[in-house]
Amino acid sequence: MDDLKSKTEWIKSKAFELGFSLFGCSKASRLDEEAERLKEWLGLGYHGKMGYMENHFEKRVDPRKLVEGTQSVISLGYNYYNPSKQKDATAPKISMYAYGRDYHKVVKKKLKKLCDAIAKEFGEFKHRNFVDSAPILERDWAKKSGIGWVGKHTLVINPKMGSYFFLAEILVDFEMEYSKPIKDYCGTCTKCIDACPTDAIDEKGYLMDGSKCISYLTIELKDE
Repeated sequence: MDDLKSKTEWIKSKAFELGFSLFGCSKASRLDEEAERLKEWLGLGYHGKMGYMENHFEKRVDPRKLVEGTQSVISLGYNYYNPSKQKDATAPKISMYAYGRDYHKVVKKKLKKLCDAIAKEFGEFKHRNFVDSAPILERDWAKKSGIGWVGKHTLVINPKMGSYFFLAEILVDFEMEYSKPIKDYCGTCTKCIDACPTDAIDEKGYLMDGSKCISYLTIELKDE
C-alpha cells in the first residue's frame, strides 16, 4: 500500500507541476448506475441530434472495454477561469473557456508530458489519455475520484474552483491509491436552474435536456 501511495503522490505532484489544478484516481470498472441514467437520458431524446452519444455504449460505461488492460482511471482538472471581463456589456458574450488557445491542444500536450514523466520514473506502461475526445464518462469519473460533486446543472463542482475547469483522463494499466467521492453541497440551492435562459435543466435538478442548451445550439447543431 505504501508503494501505491508513494507512486500516486508522485504522479499527483507531477500533474500539479505541469499546471493541472485537480487530481483524483479511481479503480476502473463498469459504471452500472451511470449506465442506467445514460440509457434514460438517451431514451428521453435529451441528446438531440448528437447521435454519437448513442455509439459505443459499453465502451462509454466501462473504460476496460475502451482500452484493454486498464486498471485505473486518473481524473484531472485544468483551470480556465479568467478574471477579465468583456468591456462592452452589450456585445455578444463569449464563453470564458474560448478566451485563449484551443484547450484540446493545450491540455493534450500536458497529458503527454505527464505520461512521459510517469514512464521515465516508473517504466513503460500501457495508457491512453483524453480531453473531451473519446467515449468516456468524464464527469462521472471526476465525481468518483473526488475532484468534485455533480451539481444540479449537471456540471462537476469543486469546492474551491467551482466549475471553471476542463476535465481530462488517463487510463493506465497499474493500480493506484484511490481517492473517494466528496459530498454534494448543492442542498436547496436552485440558482443554476433559475438562471438557465432556455430552461434546459429539470426543475428538480441533476437532469439536463441537452437539446435546449445554448452550448448545443451554438456548437453541436451544425445544420440550423
